[in-house]
Amino acid sequence: MNNLNCRHLLSHIPLQSHCRFKTTQTSTEYCLDLIRKYDYENFICTLLLKNTSRSVALAVRGFNVEVAKVPEQVSQSNIGLMRLKFWEEVIDKCYSKDLKQVPQHPVAIELFKAITKANLSKRYLKNLVSARQSIINTQSIKTLEDIEKYADQTVSSIYYLILEGCGIRNMDADHAASHLGKAQGIVQQLRSIPHSKELNFIPIPQDVLIKYQVSQEAVLRGHNSQNLSDCVFEIASRAHQHLQKTRSLGDKVPKDGKIAFLPAVPVSIYLSVSL
Repeated sequence: MNNLNCRHLLSHIPLQSHCRFKTTQTSTEYCLDLIRKYDYENFICTLLLKNTSRSVALAVRGFNVEVAKVPEQVSQSNIGLMRLKFWEEVIDKCYSKDLKQVPQHPVAIELFKAITKANLSKRYLKNLVSARQSIINTQSIKTLEDIEKYADQTVSSIYYLILEGCGIRNMDADHAASHLGKAQGIVQQLRSIPHSKELNFIPIPQDVLIKYQVSQEAVLRGHNSQNLSDCVFEIASRAHQHLQKTRSLGDKVPKDGKIAFLPAVPVSIYLSVSL
């Protein structure tokens, strides 16, 4: 999450050129480089996982980077939807159990391996694509609840999949993952506020702007004010509530699944500065 350029709701993917695949790289190395470049804090946390859980997390986070970058790379929604359709079809082919059907893209190959190893739930991977399809050409968001919903579809879905990679299929763990995903997703939104003009995107929900009488133009121009600070405080407070709920569920999360929640640390650090 050090890469703060984030236009489309929680993706936190910077406006950079596509990571090129070197012929000397393995598919695993490609995913490592991709996540290191675009999702550094989660990259560090992923390195601390072990064995199957680590390889699954690399595949899932690599896949997430690919689909999250799509809205940034296109100026026409139909082109973006075509690219997302490609990744949607990749998911289906990865579940065919036939590697020959899977496109020879390093992320697709790693995703196939992860699905084979951990029997990942298809619906969570589909969420990562469908959520991005819903925000093509979006320049603002209506409510804080909409941010929470989007975060649950994207960030929380990643945690559900990583937990499955850890061999954890547990209601309490999923409950904790849902709240951590919402907290992290909201924080990612906050971190994109200074880049609003560059990205032509308003990361503060319209209902919060109206409540504190802050114009979208003020956000785009980066005008600091007490009212804008009040907006940030309210949004950060919602993220903090979700983080606290995650912590309250910690004792109910199976031991082997606790390591999947390492990204709670940078989320907590950011909120400690914001609140």
